[in-house]
Amino acid sequence: MATGASSLSSPSTLVGLLWPSKDDARFAALRAIVLMAVGTALLTLSAKVQVPLPYVPMTLQTLVVLIIGASYGWRLGGATVGLYLLQGAMGLPVFAGPVAGPAYLMGPTGGFLFGFLAAAMVMGFMAERGWDRSLTRVIVMMSIGHAVIFAFGLAQLSLVMPFAKAWTVGAAPFVAATVVKTALAVALMQAAWSVTRRG
Repeated sequence: MATGASSLSSPSTLVGLLWPSKDDARFAALRAIVLMAVGTALLTLSAKVQVPLPYVPMTLQTLVVLIIGASYGWRLGGATVGLYLLQGAMGLPVFAGPVAGPAYLMGPTGGFLFGFLAAAMVMGFMAERGWDRSLTRVIVMMSIGHAVIFAFGLAQLSLVMPFAKAWTVGAAPFVAATVVKTALAVALMQAAWSVTRRG
């Protein structure tokens, strides 16, 4: 019976197939630590690749969040993004802005960060049920992931400004980039599964 950290992954996910877990608690823990470290590092790097905007910076983070969730599964994906948020809450410079800490999470753009966590778990849940293996379904899946992020982000942004303005500064400028990132996420998942099937 798999126990401990092995419960964080599912063999039905891309990562679960590429790097299967074992019924060994120490191996499972090490595997989870390595994957979470890689995931949080990618999230940090993607946060720094950005186009500064007045309220919400445009970054590659949403793309990375969706890929992590879809590849890791909802448990490990959620744990990875949760660890990333914890690092930021502790003051580590992992977010897009120059500062971190609890105040940043509670600030106007903090909702997008909490949306990352929700989206990663939703992506993982859907991926574990095969949504990441069909072109049509993966398009729907990635679109839902972005919608979840925007829902959380706009909800918190709307606490400090009217919703119309929140939409103008927190969603409208990102429509084109979101379409591109959704297409890229779909292409990456399709390519990964294609390689996996050939292997």
